[in-house]
Amino acid sequence: MLKDKNMQLSIYSILYDRIPENHILKLINNAVDFNFINKLLENSYCKFYGRPAKEPEMMAKLLILQYLYNLSDVQVVEDTKVNLAYMWFIGINPEDKLPDPSLLAKFRTQRLKETTLDDIIQEIVKQCVNRGIIKGTGISIDATHTEANTIKKVPERIMKHLAKRIFISIEEENSVAAEQVAKEIPNYKEIQDHNLAKETMKNYLEKVTETMEENFDLATCPKTLQSIKNAKEILDSPKFIQQKGIRSLVDKDARVGYKSKTDSFFGYKVEYAMSPEERMITAVVVQGGAYVDGTEFKNLYTKTKECGISIKEAYGDKAYFRKPILDLLKEETVEAYIPVSESVYKLDDSKFTYNKDSDQWICDEGNKTIKKKKGNSKDRVSHYYYFEKECCKNCPKSHECLNKGKARKILEITANTFEFYEYSQFTKQEGFLDKYKKRASHEWKNGEMKRFHGLDRARGYGLRSMGIQAKLTAIAVNLKRIAKLVSSFSGMFINFLMIRTNIAIVGSLRD
Repeated sequence: MLKDKNMQLSIYSILYDRIPENHILKLINNAVDFNFINKLLENSYCKFYGRPAKEPEMMAKLLILQYLYNLSDVQVVEDTKVNLAYMWFIGINPEDKLPDPSLLAKFRTQRLKETTLDDIIQEIVKQCVNRGIIKGTGISIDATHTEANTIKKVPERIMKHLAKRIFISIEEENSVAAEQVAKEIPNYKEIQDHNLAKETMKNYLEKVTETMEENFDLATCPKTLQSIKNAKEILDSPKFIQQKGIRSLVDKDARVGYKSKTDSFFGYKVEYAMSPEERMITAVVVQGGAYVDGTEFKNLYTKTKECGISIKEAYGDKAYFRKPILDLLKEETVEAYIPVSESVYKLDDSKFTYNKDSDQWICDEGNKTIKKKKGNSKDRVSHYYYFEKECCKNCPKSHECLNKGKARKILEITANTFEFYEYSQFTKQEGFLDKYKKRASHEWKNGEMKRFHGLDRARGYGLRSMGIQAKLTAIAVNLKRIAKLVSSFSGMFINFLMIRTNIAIVGSLRD
């Protein structure tokens, strides 16, 4: 059950007067009211029965300290025992006992569901909007990668471990049956051909599962049955053998992703929305490393709006140059500052311009299209614009422009090209690049979370654990940013008062 909040009325609380007013934790606590955490989690506790529970707000603040200073569960508890600022921040008396580190782990995994963390991020941002800390009208969205807390393995090695798990399970549950099972696992490392090694291990594992199911009563061996079921689920996935699916039995949710064509990583993608002016994170989603940037754009955009931010501009890199994203922003009357992606918009509009009134394309040599035909190409509707043969034949750039064996230039224009053309012209206008520079704040935030708050590597295993880590990291860097903003506002106010005082003094001296 929940107990009443301890208001730090101990005689020893006078020690807290030694904490300076400009300490980061005092600035955070004065700017954000954390009482909402108790209300948010009160339904997950029994109000009247059971042992007194540690206050949710206090436990949440311990987690904030943990991610603010990149500490482990044990370290944050041990450091809080000897740090007055930490004690004051979590709301205990200097002589009070702290919870065991195991309770902190239980609170994080059992009480703080991912949806609750979303609510905490949202409430903190809302308070900042209401208090004038966040005044910007922009949203910037980007994704960064996080390495898994394990190594990726080849399918042969995973199949070897799956077979071992089956043998260990049957030994624990039925030692008599275990003696009848052939346990010699092929040595895949001796097979030079990688594909042959995979096929050998797959055939072996399939034979093991078939033998177990045919010869033994697995209803009396639940662990063995579960091990066989897991093995069959993995084998049934076509992505597994192709090395595009599961790559670790320890962390089944981690996937291989790519930072460039040649640079890959094994882990997760953390995609988040941020206010570029104040650099405050407004929403976070986490997916496997193979996640395609921008898939959760609408979700992040909606969560940001729910924070109370009036969105008027949206920023993103080329990965976000997609019709669904541009359509959403257009529908919401939000100005999009997203560079054109050549892989999506394949027309080189530095060589071709479009006249909307005459429905003609004009090349940089001044030649115009003379006819248009509608057709289907690669399961999409296209319009083909034909230039005049004679003009193309006599054009000095014909050797550059015409494909081999073609007598004239033919432009294939898809249904989206016209819309992308208009947007492409907008990106070339003066001021677009100046506005787009705001997106650079995302790179700073990525570096901050990875370098100082441990987001470069997963702390645990699985998508849920990674989601909790990413969102707690977002809360920590938001609070750190709030302290910085509040401190700068205070400094500006003091300077303003000093200027007014100096003006008044000079005025009195003149009089």
